Amino acid sequence: MTMIRLDHLETFALIVRCGGFRAAAAERGVSSSVMSQTMGALEHALGLRLLNRTTRSIAVTEAGERLLERLRPALDDIRSALIELDELRDEPSGTLRINAPGPAVDHVLCPLAFAFMEAHPQVKVEIVSDAAIVDIVAQGFDAGVRFGQQLAQDMIAVPLGRPLRYAIVASPDYLRQRGRPEVPSQLVGHDCIRRRYPGGTLATWTFGKNDETFEIAPEGRLTLSSAHQELQAALAGQGVAHVLEDYARGTIADGSLVEILADWSPKLPSWFLYYPNKRHSSAAMRAFLEFVRKSAS
Repeated sequence: MTMIRLDHLETFALIVRCGGFRAAAAERGVSSSVMSQTMGALEHALGLRLLNRTTRSIAVTEAGERLLERLRPALDDIRSALIELDELRDEPSGTLRINAPGPAVDHVLCPLAFAFMEAHPQVKVEIVSDAAIVDIVAQGFDAGVRFGQQLAQDMIAVPLGRPLRYAIVASPDYLRQRGRPEVPSQLVGHDCIRRRYPGGTLATWTFGKNDETFEIAPEGRLTLSSAHQELQAALAGQGVAHVLEDYARGTIADGSLVEILADWSPKLPSWFLYYPNKRHSSAAMRAFLEFVRKSAS
């Protein structure tokens, strides 16, 4: 058998984990053709086809499945050995990959990451903004950020920042023309700026008072897909927006938007950083966790 290169085996595992050549190439920072050539060289050296390819998808062959079954734990062992060696460094290094939804990235994670990189110049940070729930281990992330603490049992969660709340906001001109609601039921008849999630569902608005909470399905002519867009629409006088307070704080302070129904907005759990409950984590990840804990104290 021809000598098999370890980096070619890693490329094979990466392509399968990412579900295709294009995603794997993007993660590694190379072209799809480079990944394809690497896979071709590996299959030629083995004399076996590991992947069946179409223009849109890949399928692992029986030979590929057998190789992956033995390859994954072996690669994990190699990574663990390298992590243990990394502990001998005076300064943490390597790449820290975190998956998080956009609001957490905007208001919590980016400020933390910027300060962390200033303190640890040898660490690279990659933040992927994604609202979907992903398997961070399978997708090669060191950690993820999610709302609340409802996580898998094999994950450890660390709170990030203070509890959250939503703000209901509208422009002064809109409220002068349409009136100011004093209770949630008076939103009926208003142009509420609705949000549609990537999965297709429409967001409901949650209200609460005197230890009771309830939801309404807002009605309005405009439907958007992000808090940034909703805030811009509210500033343009297009209706009433429902966004996390962090997005609206500056515009409320300068008077561009007015918060309404503030006493009906319940506090919500904070963001949580979560990561696998496993023995070995990278020096960069351990340094980041320590930085997060110190920042919270």
